Amino acid sequence: MELTRVCVIGGSGYVGRHVVQSLSAGRYLVTVPTRDRERAKPLILLPTVDVIAADVHDPAALARLTRGMDAVINLVGVLHDGRGTRSFEQAHVALTRKIIAACEQTGVRRYVHMSALGADVNGPSRYQRTKGAAEALVRASNLNWTMFRPSVIFGREDRFLNMFADLLKLLPIVFLGRPDARFQPVYVEDVAAAMVASLDNLDAQGQTYELCGPRVYKLRELVTLVGELTGHRRLVIGLGDTLSYLQALVLEFLPGHLLTRDNYRSMQVDNVCAAPFPFGIAPKALEAEAPTWLAAASPRARYRAYRGHARRAS
Repeated sequence: MELTRVCVIGGSGYVGRHVVQSLSAGRYLVTVPTRDRERAKPLILLPTVDVIAADVHDPAALARLTRGMDAVINLVGVLHDGRGTRSFEQAHVALTRKIIAACEQTGVRRYVHMSALGADVNGPSRYQRTKGAAEALVRASNLNWTMFRPSVIFGREDRFLNMFADLLKLLPIVFLGRPDARFQPVYVEDVAAAMVASLDNLDAQGQTYELCGPRVYKLRELVTLVGELTGHRRLVIGLGDTLSYLQALVLEFLPGHLLTRDNYRSMQVDNVCAAPFPFGIAPKALEAEAPTWLAAASPRARYRAYRGHARRAS
């Protein structure tokens, strides 16, 4: 049976917006629950999308949301351990348990789950352990599930490359913790395409897919590349393990949580894929996509834009 009605939990988030847009383009009827309709503004205008004010951590609300759906996609995740529903335990484990229970209660069979590369109940970080615990819940369920484990996800509004771009504007020298940590960044639109492709693919049921881009980078290489693209080339000094940990300890208590000790522990495990990208999708290279927004913010690009504006005004 072809799927038509899909509830996307976490659909108003960064990855979620791309998944919902891709679903809408494929003529799926999409329900997006959110506690902040303002955050979901770009989705409200999509023709097949219904944005509903709801607390997805409330089991009764989840039962109402999942009733009548053909599939549920869970994209909820947090990068830093916060309080209440923003904690790793609540966002990754408790919510997954509630969603599975709601699906089983209302008869939804198809479930797609966003995990993370490195998820492991025995991993070095709480992030990895709670992601691994959520995977165990999914595998133990009676649902027709598919799980995705992406590496770090990049795109125009990401909190990874853009974070380094902002830092490089401010700092003359970058002292970089875990400079040799390895990542294989994947483009957000490729992640969305894979999740949508899996929905009514019978072969995808019961499978876990790793999602990575075409190239592996050390963290130092990524920071250097961002500097080149933005026109803010900086000296990057890599820190050893002890200083990397101390840096994370200090930054953990500053506004913005640029780096935490849990992030430091996660980077002890290479964030790279062992399998090719699924569903015949050719993942886009970071060098091909990132310049469309990072290079546009460079001083040279801003100067060209200023000159063009001045000519039009004269």
